[in-house]
Amino acid sequence: MEYVYNDGGRSQYYKADRVGDCVCRAIAIAAQKDYKEVYKTIKEVTKENPRNGLSKRATKKICSHYGGVWVATMKIGSGCKVHLSESELPKGRLICNLSGHVTCVVDGVLNDTYDCSRDGKRCVYGYWKF
Repeated sequence: MEYVYNDGGRSQYYKADRVGDCVCRAIAIAAQKDYKEVYKTIKEVTKENPRNGLSKRATKKICSHYGGVWVATMKIGSGCKVHLSESELPKGRLICNLSGHVTCVVDGVLNDTYDCSRDGKRCVYGYWKF
């Protein structure tokens, strides 16, 4: 999977490199929104701090708020069926739910601050389609 460095616009407003804002960055990229607007909306809608990582409940709430539609890729006990690989994900603007991380894939290209694909072996539990 091709990887492109993309901080979702965070560097326009903040200097920090290592923060737990993956949901905020992914939404800014997938929904094509301004990072600071998404940051503020997350705080208002979820009552959680976007820099500290979001709970699953808050992630669901904010992705739905921005019009994302959830697509599950595995069930309890089914094992991993879909990996973070261009050949296993549909085209479009996706926010992928991974173990301990959320990332954005746009038409098969990973957009994040690091390559989290584990060479296409990282399991995708589900994704939000925008």
